[in-house]
Amino acid sequence: MNMSPAQRRNLLVIAPCFVVIAIMCGLVAYSPTLYRLFCAATGLAGTTQRVAADTARISRQTVTVAFDTNVAPGLPWRFEPAQPPVTVHLGEQKLVYFTAQNLSDESIVGHATYNVTPLRSGIYFNKIQCFCFSNERLGPHEKVNMPVVFYVDPAFGKDADMHDVAQITLGYTFFRAADPLNAKDLSRFLAANPPDPVEGKALFAEQCTACHALDTNKFGPKLGGVFGRRAGAASGYAYSAALKKSGLIWTGDNLDRWLAGPQKFIPGVKMPIRVLDPITRRNIIAYLQQESGQSAAPPKTATAARPSGS
Repeated sequence: MNMSPAQRRNLLVIAPCFVVIAIMCGLVAYSPTLYRLFCAATGLAGTTQRVAADTARISRQTVTVAFDTNVAPGLPWRFEPAQPPVTVHLGEQKLVYFTAQNLSDESIVGHATYNVTPLRSGIYFNKIQCFCFSNERLGPHEKVNMPVVFYVDPAFGKDADMHDVAQITLGYTFFRAADPLNAKDLSRFLAANPPDPVEGKALFAEQCTACHALDTNKFGPKLGGVFGRRAGAASGYAYSAALKKSGLIWTGDNLDRWLAGPQKFIPGVKMPIRVLDPITRRNIIAYLQQESGQSAAPPKTATAARPSGS
């Protein structure tokens, strides 16, 4: 169809308008997601950072971290921190717990949002492990202690805008989940449960794969078949002299002590990363045990016991 010059001029005006309207509609539709990603990248609105591990040097400078918990209307849960405020060194990895209890007679799925105050400190507050990234199901009258592992970046102490900040408050609010599908069971945090290699596989992917793989040496040695292997024996990896001379055989208990504090267990080793929560360690070890084709007894996980009531 042939268009007149006037129609062409009108089309040149209208077409860009439709494009602009379409872009604006798209931004409106995705603005919550974009805003969340922006906050996570910048710390805006007190959004904390999510990291795989704490590789920062520990500073002498300390800061107090307090905890605030809230439950939205319509969610019959009790939710509170399991400890008072803690004082931590900048760069120090810290394990804390939050207690959640379902007060109703039915299973309910909740979802936690979080932030820190002062808002400007969010960019320096790093969480390694948290319960706030998925829908969480709590059974009738069930009560669990949920771990959070965090550290405050040492750069916090070098920022002139933070010099007046003596306390950071980590806050959570639990809401009833709008979409309860694909929820995770909070019962995974119960200490009475048997080791869970399926959960351990997810935790391994979340916390370990930055440095380790099962079949390839990365920053750390390959971990496939680690059970029953002599420490420092994986081919092609440059181990520390301390580990090679240890004569250690990797059993469940030795892996538990290693993950809880490698530098304390064998002074002089390379690995700086710790896994503070004993249930997390137990499940990661169960996964490594399964991948090694063994069925030895689970580790005792005697250290870093959870708060009472778990």
